[in-house]
Amino acid sequence: MDPADQAPRITVVVAYSPAPQQVDQVRLSLPAGSTVLDALHESRLIERHPDVDPAQVKLGIWGKLRQPGDTLREGDRVEVYRPLKVDPKEARRQRYRSHREKR
Repeated sequence: MDPADQAPRITVVVAYSPAPQQVDQVRLSLPAGSTVLDALHESRLIERHPDVDPAQVKLGIWGKLRQPGDTLREGDRVEVYRPLKVDPKEARRQRYRSHREKR
């Protein structure tokens, strides 16, 4: 038996939302000590979403920004954040205006 098969492993999830109401999520089993960037590459998310630039993308674990070299732990959820197209405050103002006009 290959010693690499006996090395401790962790299970993590990599999630990306390419558009509202859409989520591309992959469950992975990685060697203990793997990094956020390892999970991103292993998920093959970049192949499915060519607009994701690993050099520019913001990454997080459970909603907190992390660096690509940060080590993962069992059960982590790696999140790939897409850039905002509209400032959240402006989006809220637009929704408020739209809601007021419908009355």
